[in-house]
Amino acid sequence: MFIREHKSIFSVRLMCKVLNACKSAYYSWLKGIPSKREQQNRILDVNIKSLFFEHKGRYGAPRITRSLKALAIKCCKQRVANRMKILNLRAKAKRKYRMTTDSEHTHPVFENILNRDFSANAINQKWTGDITYIPTKEGWLYLAVVIDLFSKAIIGWSMSTRLKKDLVCNSLTMALFRRKFPKKVTVHSDRGSQYCSKGYRKILQQNELIGSMSRKGNCWDNAPSESFFHTLKVELIHGRNFETRAEAKQQIFNYIESYYNKKRMHSSIDYKTPYEMECA
Repeated sequence: MFIREHKSIFSVRLMCKVLNACKSAYYSWLKGIPSKREQQNRILDVNIKSLFFEHKGRYGAPRITRSLKALAIKCCKQRVANRMKILNLRAKAKRKYRMTTDSEHTHPVFENILNRDFSANAINQKWTGDITYIPTKEGWLYLAVVIDLFSKAIIGWSMSTRLKKDLVCNSLTMALFRRKFPKKVTVHSDRGSQYCSKGYRKILQQNELIGSMSRKGNCWDNAPSESFFHTLKVELIHGRNFETRAEAKQQIFNYIESYYNKKRMHSSIDYKTPYEMECA
């Protein structure tokens, strides 16, 4: 250190003044006592690591920062990002996945009423639904979900070994039961054959729901559902090798009901959880 190397030539007081350094911090450093900043970083590091592993590597600097502030720990996003880099903590990165939509059919379709307006100011105004698939050593497991666009909550879901109409019918039925059968909800999906089936359309009609469908081959028309599946696969599926479908079902159930709806912050709703958004 410059001060220690030149103290025989210049006074410590003078060098600290010129270098804008704290004299007491210099002497603490000589004694091996960590500075106040270093002490703060050590405390910050412990909390960052605790949150990072609590969320199983799913949180990056923005969500970690929000979580720290909720614990009354003062910090900024850049400082958290720097500490995470030093600690070699990197959030799971997003990847691209194939689409599963089968829109090559002759069934009737609904017009695109939602038209990419994903805003909602109350629950049960707009729901979106979609299907994805999960690989296991036993074969594919198909997952259908229903999302409330107000809170981003997964309010209905269904899993099956077959990609049939019952998959989407069951997920919508769960959403209806959970939300006590609201009327006039706009329910948006892609043009997959399951969503165009007579059984699915019957549920919409009997419950006075308003059907809406994406344009052919346009995944951006159902962006919230696509976003959820990307998040699910990045945070839960990628890098795992499920032995059985039953194992995958259990992990997906835990992720949706115990983590995603109740604990995971969403940037699109001011870093609240779906549960917090609906209880506010």
